[in-house]
Amino acid sequence: MTNQQTIASQASAGHSSADISDWRPEDEAFWESTGKRVAYRNLWISIPALLCGFAVWGMWGIITVQMLNLGFPFTQPELFTLTAIAGIAGATMRIPASFLIRLAGGRNTIFLTTAMLLAPAIGTGIVLQHKDWPLWAFQLMALWSGVGGGNFASSMSNISTFFPKRLQGTGLGLNAGLGNFGVTTMQVVIPLVMTLGIFGSFGGEPMTLIKDSGWIFGKIPAGTQTWIQNAGFAWVLSLVPLAALCWLGMNNLKTISPATGNPVAAFAKITYLYSLAFVPSIFMLYLYLPAPTGLGLLNMWVAIPLDIVLALLVMKMAAFGPMKEGVAKQFEIFHNKHTWAMTVLYIVTFGSFIGFSMALPLSMKVIFGISHVRDAAGVMQHTASNPNAPAVLAFAWIGPFVGALIRPVGGWISDKVGGSIVTQWVSAAMVLASVAVGYVMMQAYQSATPEQYFLPFMLLFIVLFAASGIGNGSTFRSIGIIFDRQQAGPVLGWTSAVAAYGAFIAPVVIGQQIKAGTPQMAMYGFAIFYGLCLFLNWWFYLRANAYVKNP
Repeated sequence: MTNQQTIASQASAGHSSADISDWRPEDEAFWESTGKRVAYRNLWISIPALLCGFAVWGMWGIITVQMLNLGFPFTQPELFTLTAIAGIAGATMRIPASFLIRLAGGRNTIFLTTAMLLAPAIGTGIVLQHKDWPLWAFQLMALWSGVGGGNFASSMSNISTFFPKRLQGTGLGLNAGLGNFGVTTMQVVIPLVMTLGIFGSFGGEPMTLIKDSGWIFGKIPAGTQTWIQNAGFAWVLSLVPLAALCWLGMNNLKTISPATGNPVAAFAKITYLYSLAFVPSIFMLYLYLPAPTGLGLLNMWVAIPLDIVLALLVMKMAAFGPMKEGVAKQFEIFHNKHTWAMTVLYIVTFGSFIGFSMALPLSMKVIFGISHVRDAAGVMQHTASNPNAPAVLAFAWIGPFVGALIRPVGGWISDKVGGSIVTQWVSAAMVLASVAVGYVMMQAYQSATPEQYFLPFMLLFIVLFAASGIGNGSTFRSIGIIFDRQQAGPVLGWTSAVAAYGAFIAPVVIGQQIKAGTPQMAMYGFAIFYGLCLFLNWWFYLRANAYVKNP
């Protein structure tokens, strides 16, 4: 039997032959005869699994808006903490997820982490039926939803191993771009399923809106019944068949994951490392969040580095046996300066995409759903409801949709002209758009009729999402070129982990600045960061004596 026939039989047979021992994607003959088919089959299964991961992770951005519409007894800052907690949990989970493919294998990892999403989906559906439950119960579910965010790192690490270098931008762009549609899918599906009692008596009783809500087709008036718990329960319908598909159709590459052990051993590694990731997240959130949930001792800019350092330390110290050697090999990426450069550049793109996706719905509700008027003493008040407010849930999905849709295009263009050139243009566009949207937010937050600023606000945010989507593809292309096959996967996972803290930073920063009455300052701060990254990208990859020229 030829090598190609061996791989073909391994890739299409049952459980034991899901492990592929000979994998040579850079060999043109091997790629055309066998590799392409196997790689794309794993990719097409990976995409919907990743999509559901994004949906479960990001769903609190929509849920909090509906909690406000239903009169849950929490303040706006408390609701912002739910999206922030989901964000930081997902980011922290990506740190161990970055290393799971080598330790446990691609098929084993994607199957189990997809199945794990059932727990936060069902748990969220349960707590949302109880408006009188304490805030910590909702925060716990937001924390648990972080599993969906972690899945991105393992998914990208896995897919990068299947494709040759010349197709890294295309393969990773498709996986990430179409996977990112989980944000848009969630923002469209959740408002829809909340209008229907799709689970009958098993799904619980409806609640009644006390404020106008909305969905993709427009406004839903106050007084309408809604099943907010379906925001969690609905994902069970897709997660069960998807987990089965991952198990039946995906592969472990033994050239990348030589010591996974049997599936039970692999599952134990995944569960162990994922469980450990909750420890630094919970500890950091306890120090960061205000009473009664936490102690309120830390500034966010101290909390995030502390969380990252603790997650790495926990992972390194808790690894044992063969796993310890595997973790040590993965930690070698931190000795490479390009790991750190690409981490910062990926924050510009994915950090912005997921951060704005998390923060935008509630921000729109607070800025445009209220008439900002001055009282008799001339003090600006932000409490009067705006009767002409746009239906947030009818528009919140558009920006993430554009960003996800254009992401594969970013990878494709970067394969043609080079990743760093594309990253440079993206960063410049984001500087300008951030300044402009900050100015519009300032005008809207000082207006009794903020809806007049909604169109430019939405158009500018669409520019930001489009630019971040293109940049996601370009930075992945650069990583695939700069690093060898053994390091590219862990670097992809690590950079995505740090960038995912954008899902924590953006809701917190924007929420704080809205509370202070200066929402524009959040966007101006982001613009300064994008400008610094313009210089970093040029210094490392575009100047005459660049370390790697336009990877």
